[in-house]
Amino acid sequence: MSDLLSRRHCLQLLVAGAAGACARLYAAPVSGPRFLLVFLRGGYDATNMLIPYSSSFYYEARPTIAIARPDPAVSSGALALDSNWALAPALRDSIGILYQQRQAAFVPFAGTPDLSRSHFETQDSIELGQPPTGARDYRSGFLGRLHTVLTGASSDGVTAIAFTDALPLSFRGPDPIPNISLRSVGKPPFDDRQMRILSAMYAGHPLEPAVTSGLELRRQVAQAMQQLSDEMRTSSRDALSIKGFELEAERMARLMRDSYRIAFVDVGGWDTHVNEGAAQGALASNLTGLGRGLSVFAQSLGAEWKNTVVVVLSEFGRTFRENGNHGTDHGHGSVYWVLGGAISGGRIAGAQQPLERANLFQDRDYPVLNDYRAILGDLFRSMWGLTSGQCTQIFPQTTPTRLDLV
Repeated sequence: MSDLLSRRHCLQLLVAGAAGACARLYAAPVSGPRFLLVFLRGGYDATNMLIPYSSSFYYEARPTIAIARPDPAVSSGALALDSNWALAPALRDSIGILYQQRQAAFVPFAGTPDLSRSHFETQDSIELGQPPTGARDYRSGFLGRLHTVLTGASSDGVTAIAFTDALPLSFRGPDPIPNISLRSVGKPPFDDRQMRILSAMYAGHPLEPAVTSGLELRRQVAQAMQQLSDEMRTSSRDALSIKGFELEAERMARLMRDSYRIAFVDVGGWDTHVNEGAAQGALASNLTGLGRGLSVFAQSLGAEWKNTVVVVLSEFGRTFRENGNHGTDHGHGSVYWVLGGAISGGRIAGAQQPLERANLFQDRDYPVLNDYRAILGDLFRSMWGLTSGQCTQIFPQTTPTRLDLV
């Protein structure tokens, strides 16, 4: 019983956003736009993902971690995207294929005006999506506001979910949004006896409906994911599968295909201060897993991939120069990824400038020329046909930048 009681606070956090979610879990919405935000926590090094190979300063600034220029004779090297940019070899066989199919695009010089270079400060700034000046309202995240706008404008119900241990800041708001981590849903979190005890504990309590709904949500998702795991083991004859994000990506795709329109997931491990590596190494390994996972996600969505937009972003980029530990430190501007089966991809979008020393921000970082709120606002406007007023509700004091990606 003491172990059960120790879970009580976690359960309260779960059910606070899960009320009513069970009734929606397997009620597949009408085919329509779906949006997934992938947040790379730690500040990924965009400069070694989208390589500015036409910049001689890139090679001067990164004597040990720069990735070699594309060479047509090297089939495993960087993939040239145009005369200025190339894709890291780690993504060549995953995101590179989507790019060639015009299902992937990149927006360099993207980010937030936040200059703290603090992981937590900048992550909060992005997830809130509020004007850079003035007091922050931690009760209102931009995905929560998007959900409110869409549920007010749609009659078929726009469902949302966070694939996280706790509800992310971006989904905070008046609407009940479920969150559930898919890393540990192979079995229900509580057995039948524990569920009876928990139900009795909350009998007559104002939280009773939310507790009941939350427990049922976890039970149903656990059951569905166990079935998926059994199918995967059978089809692969018990061979080891690619772990981590790749496994989670297939699970997310199944739930988004059948039940949810808006989703959030975060992926950690992107803080590369030491021994970052170049074409191979720590960053390349992370990019390989992420790229494969996103490819699995796209394939697993099936026909709904054509209705789906995925945005990959991070709290900030990293220093343009490598440091003394063959890594990179906290920076400013970054590169955003936009993926989807029906996007106008195969291009580098947004405002750009040559990456030369004179153009660095504070002589150290990628500058921000494309505000993230304007980028996302344009995507939401195009995906759901939002009015200017609705866009302003989601991102106050922001005018969407027309990128024509959707």
